Amino acid sequence: MSDLNKIPCTIVTGFLGAGKTTMVRHLLENAGGRRLAVLVNEFGDLGFDGSFIEGCGIEGCTQEDIVELPNGCLCCTVADDFVPALNTLLNRPNPPEHILIETSGLALPKPLVRAFNWPDIRSRVTVDGVIAVVDGPAVAAGAFAEDPEALEAQRAADTSVEHENPLEEVFEDQLLCADLIILNKTDQMDAGELPRVLAEINEHLPRAVKVIETAHGKVDPTVLLGLGAAAEADLESRPSHHETAEDHDHDDFDSVAIPVDAVATPEALVARVERAAEAEGVLRIKGFAPVNGKPMRLVVQGVGRRVAHHFDRPWKADEARDGRLVVIGLKGFDVKAVEAALRG
Repeated sequence: MSDLNKIPCTIVTGFLGAGKTTMVRHLLENAGGRRLAVLVNEFGDLGFDGSFIEGCGIEGCTQEDIVELPNGCLCCTVADDFVPALNTLLNRPNPPEHILIETSGLALPKPLVRAFNWPDIRSRVTVDGVIAVVDGPAVAAGAFAEDPEALEAQRAADTSVEHENPLEEVFEDQLLCADLIILNKTDQMDAGELPRVLAEINEHLPRAVKVIETAHGKVDPTVLLGLGAAAEADLESRPSHHETAEDHDHDDFDSVAIPVDAVATPEALVARVERAAEAEGVLRIKGFAPVNGKPMRLVVQGVGRRVAHHFDRPWKADEARDGRLVVIGLKGFDVKAVEAALRG
């Protein structure tokens, strides 16, 4: 099969809380009749992002168009999870015209791109592009390196140096593999932060990559789809700290799903999440909960001390109104302290 006949796949990568799911949802809402399907992968005990996309009521997007892989990182479970799931989509009687692959915030894109050379799929699909979504305010706050200048100087002096901060490695690997970078949440940045973050991103890049500034993940689908990168045939231009899945160790991180009872108000839950986020090593808190007297499900997402919330959909008639929050953090973070804060 020629490249023209292969089904294009777009890999959406990016750090925890950068806005990948919001951008994918915007893509689905503005597909313009194109048949899109989504493979969504989440690190942790609760496959939250898939249900967030399914629950948005997008016209033309059916349940079979969303394939959720919550058990393990895609780049580490290529043979067991990714290839079979991709084949399921490809073998449908009416296969999608374009496939979006939303990775976990902790996933490395290069091993996943390499998997597109597997015999099972290489004749049928191509990586149209790797898109890295970047949380602008987080980078402005120095969330990925305590001292970026010192880190760069050390890396320049000794190319074999191992970074002490695994988050910095993951973040940089996502930038190094990207064909397009979406600098998100620019509405939350001041005029001085924007040029500084753009300069920091460009320092990481080994080649010319376009950076698009946006807010709320709102990017025209014609900009994101149709890049024609054929990334699987262009691995040499995408350097990486972790060339294979074996180099990637999720033992650097822990995740736990914590049940939460109904709350009186959304603000009450936000206050709990803010307290829990203060625990050392906590990276991300997300999930949903019932609110007394409200028919809608409350979604809460916290990155650091920035907590957002909204009602995403009505609870289903046959659905238990059980709240649950997933907490992702560095290995060994104080789970008991987080549980106490979230349960009020």
